Amino acid sequence: MRRPALLAALAAVLGACRGIKPAAVVERATDQADQMLVHMIHMLTTNGVARAKVQADTAYLFSSTQSADLRTVRVTFYDALGHETSTLSARTGSYQWRTGDMEGRGNVVVVTTDGRRLETEALRYNQAKDSVSSDVPFVFDAPDRHIEGEGFTSDPSFRNVIAKRPRGTGGRFVLPNQ
Repeated sequence: MRRPALLAALAAVLGACRGIKPAAVVERATDQADQMLVHMIHMLTTNGVARAKVQADTAYLFSSTQSADLRTVRVTFYDALGHETSTLSARTGSYQWRTGDMEGRGNVVVVTTDGRRLETEALRYNQAKDSVSSDVPFVFDAPDRHIEGEGFTSDPSFRNVIAKRPRGTGGRFVLPNQ
């Protein structure tokens, strides 16, 4: 007897709600992390030789896009022989597993082992092109030159910097075609 009474009550409630639209079903966000790592350290190697060491206070890993969002980032880069060449630090960053591309955002500072320094708010590394670039203002200091500009493209060792709207002192500048 309880079952028919319950069904009757349910029918009455549903009947009373006909004019009311149901609440939207909340779906899991597609960009919600599959994994979260705290104090992550990840070594990238080529044929057993260290190429980069990626460190982050927190890493959010996304399997569907094969990417990681990083917080409080530090990346140490190595040359083809495994010798350290430079270190990048940034507030946040991202890493694409499939392509090997990386990006640093927020107070990005790169310091090379020979004393050159780059500061910007965003920096991208493209593994296929083996280049670093930025579309925002930057400051680059080396013992023999000072460059500021609205963006740049360079090799990872910062030997050949091509700046957008450059200004500075010393060294040799390669101006882009305009």
